[in-house]
Amino acid sequence: MSTENSTALDTDKLNEMVAEADTGKRAPHGRFALGLLFLVPLCWSLFQLWIGSPLPSQFGFGFLNDTQSRALHLAFAVTLAFMAFPAFRSSPTKHIPIIDYALAAIGAFCASYLFLFNDELAMRPGLPTTLDLVVAGTGLLLTLEAARRSLGPPLMMVAIVFLLYVFFGDSSWLPEILRWKGASFEKAMTHMWLTTEGVFGIALGVSSGFVFLFVLFGALLNQAGAGNYFIQVAFALLGHMRGGPAKAAVLSSAMTGLISGSSIANVVTTGTFTIPLMKKVGFSPEKAGAVEVSSSVNGVIMPPVMGAVAFLMVEYVGIPYIEVVKHAFLPATISYIALLYIVHLEALKADMRGLPRSTPARPWKIALLRSGIIMSSMMILAGALYYLVLGIKWALGDWSNIGLLLLVVLGYFALLYISAQSKDPDMGDTNGEIVKLPVFADIYRSGLYYLVPLIVLVWFLMVERKSPGLSAFWASMLMAFILITQKPLKAWFRQHNGIGAQFKEGAWDLIEGLNTGARNMIGIGVATATAGIIVGTVTLTGVGQVMAEFVELISGGVLIIMLLMVALISLVLGMGLPTTANYIVVSSLMASVVVELGAQSGLIVPMIAIHMFVFYFGIMADVTPPVGLASFAAAAVSGGDPIKTGFTAFFYSMRTALLPFLFIFNTDLLLIDVTWYQGVVVFFVALAAMLIFAAGTQGYFFARSKRWESLVLLLVAFTLFRPGFWLDQIIAPHEHYQGSELTQYIDQHPDLASVRLAVEGENLDGRWIQKTVDLPLSASGSATDRLLDGSGLEVRDEDGRIYIDNIAWGSIAEQMQLDFDWEITGFDVENERPAKEWFFIPAFLLVFWIIRRQKKRLAA
Repeated sequence: MSTENSTALDTDKLNEMVAEADTGKRAPHGRFALGLLFLVPLCWSLFQLWIGSPLPSQFGFGFLNDTQSRALHLAFAVTLAFMAFPAFRSSPTKHIPIIDYALAAIGAFCASYLFLFNDELAMRPGLPTTLDLVVAGTGLLLTLEAARRSLGPPLMMVAIVFLLYVFFGDSSWLPEILRWKGASFEKAMTHMWLTTEGVFGIALGVSSGFVFLFVLFGALLNQAGAGNYFIQVAFALLGHMRGGPAKAAVLSSAMTGLISGSSIANVVTTGTFTIPLMKKVGFSPEKAGAVEVSSSVNGVIMPPVMGAVAFLMVEYVGIPYIEVVKHAFLPATISYIALLYIVHLEALKADMRGLPRSTPARPWKIALLRSGIIMSSMMILAGALYYLVLGIKWALGDWSNIGLLLLVVLGYFALLYISAQSKDPDMGDTNGEIVKLPVFADIYRSGLYYLVPLIVLVWFLMVERKSPGLSAFWASMLMAFILITQKPLKAWFRQHNGIGAQFKEGAWDLIEGLNTGARNMIGIGVATATAGIIVGTVTLTGVGQVMAEFVELISGGVLIIMLLMVALISLVLGMGLPTTANYIVVSSLMASVVVELGAQSGLIVPMIAIHMFVFYFGIMADVTPPVGLASFAAAAVSGGDPIKTGFTAFFYSMRTALLPFLFIFNTDLLLIDVTWYQGVVVFFVALAAMLIFAAGTQGYFFARSKRWESLVLLLVAFTLFRPGFWLDQIIAPHEHYQGSELTQYIDQHPDLASVRLAVEGENLDGRWIQKTVDLPLSASGSATDRLLDGSGLEVRDEDGRIYIDNIAWGSIAEQMQLDFDWEITGFDVENERPAKEWFFIPAFLLVFWIIRRQKKRLAA
């Protein structure tokens, strides 16, 4: 991007904000301290690459079980937390105090205790020695201190509250509904530190097994220059449009979000370039900052990384990674397109223009044709690549891996050769007068080879269905190869001298990328360990059941009030907790509660829907004043008021806050149980609904909307999002029958594929449960056979009342947490009704009517 020279942005404050939030702000001058802060992260990255690779199992050397790898993972994180993050704001940043060295060493020993004494601990489960308990207690305290340093006090304080509940849960000053018998120090420390129920639980395992390698891949890709390339491509595509820099900010943040899990780093990376340019075309400092915040926070909901939450969902929900990506993709895409539209409406309201073009504008028909040709070519190339890989596998058999490796390397060399013919992207100085935008035809060629590692990652995840950890390992290894070779190969292709020096520079880029990736993981590693304390409390005390009773009491069993409570808890906790920790805490406490209480209300909520609900409101906290950290980072760039920036960003992000409620009542948005054809329809209808919702909240559609027009647009958006609401008012979705009629009805309807049962009974804890479950039926046999074969449920008839007599082990009925001797009080069968999509017709007619009215006003 060409600009005239001017005073450059002072990025020291911004870099300090990112360091304080992500990598640690300590930058010592001494050789020993500097060497440690260089070597420890480097060793951590190499260690994670080793355990993530297939090499340990192939060579039979250096193989670690999950517990051992989690222990060493936490040891690295805690060590770096004490060395890279000062204890207080007044603490020295130019050297590491002796006390921090000591705390780092003790923390590393305590964390790696399960690795060092794995065999001994396995020989005496539940019988800790005095040393075990001392190490556990010390390790727990140091983990909390590491969390305070790297993430701030909130997560530490929440964990301490839960620990106090573990020890003093039987206190008389606690409400009776919250009391439990309490735990001894030995029992608590064993549970929290010496088993995999607490600190070393699922969350830390996900951080060690999956998240690290994805964060490392993103760091390596960014080190190679991909972040800069994404920004340039976004400006080349959208910079000339109305409010172009703001639209470029949205697109570049979406692309950067693919490789970044930090909304604050996203703000600083893209905002440094986009915010000044937004201000130049007419955005106020607060609105420019708000657009950047909204788009950067949305980057966290974008698959494949999703701020590390995608991998946690795999473990907590129990579904494959590919399914999590499928469920998350549509809402994230719709949310981003809607933000682009909000920016467009802001530009229309203020009559803004874009940045000067580099080339003459083409007629829209030609531009549309070119776009169609490019998209078609990409689809054809993707199909050709797919069948080429299948052909190589078929032709080479056991040697196909070598053939595929050659294909990747040759593809990289070819794309790098094309890229070498163009000038490397240079962002220039965004504070100067803009002379011209980059030309897309030149820009996109300059970084085509960045697609190779992304294609490899997507191929392993989506086509080969490899584990996320192994997929990220191979993508990271390819990125390491690219970092070392891209500069010398470009110099060779361009016939420049100094190829040896370029090799050295490439090797140093790789080392810096490995170092940065590890330092970006300090906060996540410590956060997942500290959140494990909260999860351990839930499993030890059974507070999850208490929460169910508490929420039911407060909400009166009304689902929408429960959802509002979950949203509020997520927002409040998210103000101080990082996204990952917030998700772990709230989902552990509330996800099963909402599913259970929803079932009591007759609404079957898929577990993935409530987990997505929690995740979305957790990231909203990065926007919400008064603590929205991303808003403060954006305000530092724009020079605007951070609180006003936060409120504006929250207003822009209302569409993101709306989506989670829609997941619950219309699971089509998460592509649950829809065909590909239905998925396409859902996408376009949901997109139209979100754009209409944005127009309604912005008060501008084709012209400034009158108040009643905005209300009509919001009503239309609701109808498109949830057409079944109106149909339910006319015809009930289900017809209810008494439980005594169950077997007779199933026998009379051989085509019935599933049945919706209302059951009630006492669980093992003595609580009376009422819930609704959807159970499948087998295709043939008697009613009892179809229930047993389809869902593992045996029933008995006692005096005209139907009871659950037996539940097959591992069956769907068991997964639904049904129990013996519960009564089936009734069942529902779907009514034959018209398709709910008929309500789209009057909704769209209303939209066209408003468009016509507004166009008439514009013409007048």
